Amino acid sequence: MRKPRTILFGCILGGSLLGQAAAEPVKTDTELQQALLPKEARDLPVRDSAAPLRLTLEQVIKQVLSRSPSAQSALLDIKRAQALQEQARAGSLPTLALLASYNRLDNDRIFGAPGMERLVAGADQLSGNVTLAMPLLAPARWAQWLHAADGVEVAKRAVAEARRQLAIAAGRAYLSALAQQRVVVVQQRAVTTAQAHLDFAMQRLSGGIGTRLDSVRAAQEQAVSEAQLATARAGLARTQLALSILCGTEQRIEPAESPQLQLPPTLDQALDEAQVARGDLKLLQARAWAAARLVRHSFVDYLPTLQGSFAPFYQNPPSLVQPLVGWQARVDLTLPLFDGGLRYGMRHERQALYQQSRLAVLGGRITAQAEVRIASESLARAKEGSQAAHRSAQLAAESLQLSTLAWRAGASTNLEVVDAERRARDAETLAVQAEDAVLQAQLELLVASGHFPEALDG
Repeated sequence: MRKPRTILFGCILGGSLLGQAAAEPVKTDTELQQALLPKEARDLPVRDSAAPLRLTLEQVIKQVLSRSPSAQSALLDIKRAQALQEQARAGSLPTLALLASYNRLDNDRIFGAPGMERLVAGADQLSGNVTLAMPLLAPARWAQWLHAADGVEVAKRAVAEARRQLAIAAGRAYLSALAQQRVVVVQQRAVTTAQAHLDFAMQRLSGGIGTRLDSVRAAQEQAVSEAQLATARAGLARTQLALSILCGTEQRIEPAESPQLQLPPTLDQALDEAQVARGDLKLLQARAWAAARLVRHSFVDYLPTLQGSFAPFYQNPPSLVQPLVGWQARVDLTLPLFDGGLRYGMRHERQALYQQSRLAVLGGRITAQAEVRIASESLARAKEGSQAAHRSAQLAAESLQLSTLAWRAGASTNLEVVDAERRARDAETLAVQAEDAVLQAQLELLVASGHFPEALDG
């Protein structure tokens, strides 16, 4: 009777374990996703991907720099440059090596007449030594160490520039999503206005005052507003997803507020500050400096190298020429006399690289000045356009109000109302786009002068 009970208990226990195993992968997947994230981003809570996350521009930039795979990959370039520096440094430091060997011959090697035999080489030979080697004079290796250190500095500048570009992309995406949010709000107001127009037209028609034509016009305008609202929402979803991709998350991100950017500098100030504050110019200058040092240190390829070594040894059994224990010191001087033109070719390559880096710095400065001038001019024109767009929106709103009052009073048809609704919707959309153009131009001027993302308040 115990066997069925044992089987039943085993089935119940097995089913419980299977149920726990079925529920376990959800938690495991979540933990795995967190483990794969960068260390700086593991403390962020896991949220429902369907629920949008509202962030400010500062928070977006912080999340982009901590979670973006591109930012994390750029940081690895510094580690790679540091590893290359360690490799170059190894050639200038002492080395210590241990060597042990065992050799078996078919028989002992004996030398000498009978009665005066001397062992030359034993059948079983055990030997070992410890060799300490150190470059006493190695100008070429020292120069390689120094050039590797320059490579680390260049890598740091490159990482800083990569992070700056990610912050700039995040700022542009944030402003685009913010502008699209405002467009959606405008389209929603247009739908509300068109719906109110349609409701009043239907009331007039049911009361015997209005006409079927007025109702059809109002319904058609209401349908157009809904279609434009759907298009605006689709554009908003695209901009939010683009922002999410930059942040390295599947969750939709919504701009929480309009960013408070610092006032951009004047044109003269921006032209001067761009030469010293822009990360791309700093990177080009660092590369030019490293290339110049390569050219200046080309002479070390023609200098001699002095290598010293010290090696205590053990030999069992000893022989005629090798005692049981001993030591050996050695100094090697190497002076290359002819290498087939290798050093000349390396020097010419370094000179060409330096000339290219100088031209890159010159081109970068010219580009920076052009970008500052374009951004300054764009900001001035964007402000003018924004003021005109806001006046147009105010006048269009007033025209819609007057047209609606006239139609309700019977002084005009609703054709004027429909036209006024379209003009008001377009004017308000244009005003929102003009505001976004001002923010984008202000951001571009801060970027061109080297003040972004440091130009964020708070």
